Amino acid sequence: MPSGAVLPATGGQAPTQAPQVPGMLPIEQSYIENILRLNKGKLATVYATFENNTEWNARIFKGLIEAAGRDHLILSDPETGIRYLIPMIYLDYVTFDEEIEYDYPTFGGVQGLTQYNPR
Repeated sequence: MPSGAVLPATGGQAPTQAPQVPGMLPIEQSYIENILRLNKGKLATVYATFENNTEWNARIFKGLIEAAGRDHLILSDPETGIRYLIPMIYLDYVTFDEEIEYDYPTFGGVQGLTQYNPR
């Protein structure tokens, strides 16, 4: 837990988990992929860097978000019909030309505090 963060008193009980949304990974364990899932069907521009690649080091993909998982993103280009499976490890950032859907994670009813598993 970040230093200085304080969890609310729970009367000796373990803190409750944030509500689980069907089709979503647990909020406290996942961020980028959940945000991408919330914006499924929207047009996104994905910037990716592929180190040690002699053909192309950086690439820009533009397409509709079809799916996102912990380790991948699937985009479909509406003009060509090509689908891209992009490993998250290569993802630098994503831009949208419109407002995005975003739910900030909560923990124990307090917004901004999340639970992290040790790595």
